[in-house]
Amino acid sequence: MIYTLLASIFVLPIAIIFISLFKKKDNDTNRFFGLSVNLDKEPSLSPELINELQVKHLLVRFPLSDINKIDEYLEFIKTLKVESILLNIIQDPLTLSNKTLLKEHFSLVFKTFSPYVQNFQIGSTINRSKWGFFSVNQYLRFYQVAYKLKTKNYPDLKLLGPSVIDFEYHYLVHALFNFFSLRFDAISALLYVDRRGAPENTQMGMDLNSKIHLMYALATMSPKSSNEIYITETNWPLSGTAPYAPTSEHECVSTQDYANYMVRYYLLALGSNMIHSVYWHQLIAPGYGLIDNRDGLIKHPAFYAFKTMLKELQGAHIFSFAQHKEFYEIIAEQNGQTIQVLWCNDTNFELNFSEELEIVSRDGEVSFSKKVLLSGSPVYVKEGKKNAQ
Repeated sequence: MIYTLLASIFVLPIAIIFISLFKKKDNDTNRFFGLSVNLDKEPSLSPELINELQVKHLLVRFPLSDINKIDEYLEFIKTLKVESILLNIIQDPLTLSNKTLLKEHFSLVFKTFSPYVQNFQIGSTINRSKWGFFSVNQYLRFYQVAYKLKTKNYPDLKLLGPSVIDFEYHYLVHALFNFFSLRFDAISALLYVDRRGAPENTQMGMDLNSKIHLMYALATMSPKSSNEIYITETNWPLSGTAPYAPTSEHECVSTQDYANYMVRYYLLALGSNMIHSVYWHQLIAPGYGLIDNRDGLIKHPAFYAFKTMLKELQGAHIFSFAQHKEFYEIIAEQNGQTIQVLWCNDTNFELNFSEELEIVSRDGEVSFSKKVLLSGSPVYVKEGKKNAQ
């Protein structure tokens, strides 16, 4: 803990001072939109739902405590007809101190899944003791076992870490500026902002976009990692779903707010030009998923919002992101057509246009008008760039 404190005191101010100097990347929206699925959440129905959403990139969680069920996970992965799968190897607290057994388990995981999976997130939620890690160094020793095996036998695999949850960057600093013989091929982060309400809201003076910029600065400065960042877990808890909601009712939101915040989270991350992929957590889960499966399959508004977002922006070229005084705006092009994505931080603002335009709602409903009333629910305005007043 002393090293965590000292490293943060030294590194964080430097990153903050020079944060604006780090060069942004070009977005590839074909790889940006991801979603998490679980073997224990309707595995036979998931492929059809994934196809309906047209999502191309999935994250599958594989707890090492399920090592005896590895063949079931493999068969599940084989049913997922997508462009890429990120396998999250979750630590088993009972085996963390046994390096010999860890090596055997990682070896089996890489051998079993590498024909179908090229990206592996090593560990999860390293700054919460209930998940098994009591220090960053304990996690780094865990990661190092996988890293050495990968370097020796599976050099083409990509390993992601350190999987710090929430805006607790002192742990991230320790993980990225360490003295272990290892390297993160990409950064994984469980960047939740749900306790602040809307994703545009601030914590310690920083909104989601600012938190992303700071993480990118730290990753760029680190000698132990690339600056390719994957947000591998985030969501909002749903009101009235206890005990399935992962927080108290105070932090929970309505299904409408959940859908709004989800799309806006993706838009802000996309507008940063610093995030490789965002994986929403997750497709099916009572309390926080796009679908509730307690009494049949109930698709929340977020399911249709996710589907619309991918239809309008997956594969699009992003020209710009702007935070105006009254509203936020992303300008993109899809199939030769300009798209403005517009929203407010839960306020209202009216935009007028010189001609009638196609307006697609958050959930995919189409209308035509010369004006649009902006709110917390994002809209997609077609061919609207040069006509806004």
